[in-house]
Amino acid sequence: MKSEITISELAKLMNVSVHQIRYFEEKGVLQPAYTDHNQYRMYSMDQVYQLAHILLLRKLRVPVQSIKDCMTSYSADRYRQLLQHSLREIDAELQRLQELQQFIKKVLREQQSSSSQPNPYQIKRRDATYLARWIEMDSHTKLNAARLAEQTKRVPNLFESDIHYVYDGSSTVALYLETQAPGDLSLPGGDYLSIQSLVNEDEDLEPLIEQFYDYAAAQSHVITGPLILIEKSYLSLFSENKLHYELQALIEPTAKSERRDGT
Repeated sequence: MKSEITISELAKLMNVSVHQIRYFEEKGVLQPAYTDHNQYRMYSMDQVYQLAHILLLRKLRVPVQSIKDCMTSYSADRYRQLLQHSLREIDAELQRLQELQQFIKKVLREQQSSSSQPNPYQIKRRDATYLARWIEMDSHTKLNAARLAEQTKRVPNLFESDIHYVYDGSSTVALYLETQAPGDLSLPGGDYLSIQSLVNEDEDLEPLIEQFYDYAAAQSHVITGPLILIEKSYLSLFSENKLHYELQALIEPTAKSERRDGT
């Protein structure tokens, strides 16, 4: 009984394609034990182990053209370094995937919250939040692509973040991103009057802000902090050609919220 196997048997054994094995042969990293009189490539246990090592190195993202050098000249220490490097890359990828998972959960949670409220105005309990200043501009200036591009402070994944526009009554508007304490600005914890809205153009924000203050006055809500306009561009995925904004402002606790807090 022969002890060698054909290329198709080797492919089946190692769960790869015949084409892939032939590719490795073309690149000089794997050769059959011999070719029989019928021109069949035949492979022994040596080639089985060689292919196993090749497939492992490919999993570690070693280029095919470098595999031959690895298999002929790498010491045990070099292999340890290769594995440690791959482990660091895997850790970084896991971190990236975990952050992506948290972002997707956030988008789904925010979208569900914004679409399930019967009353557009809500009182939200917000914990203390710390903000880092990103851009400051005149209140009459419109944010555009050129202004974004000229910013020296680059923000990775900017439009996956909640961008806070802070209106404090001055002639300027500051744009902030959430950060760790202490930050450039802190928003105190408390009850915030909130409304979420979709707008077609930035010009639609001014009447929305006026309606926000009118509603607060009609409900006897006393606003005690700056107006916070939060742009959630990721939610615009669900509303073609519209931008998603949330207006918030800190209000004095009502008797109901005081009873809820036990004060």
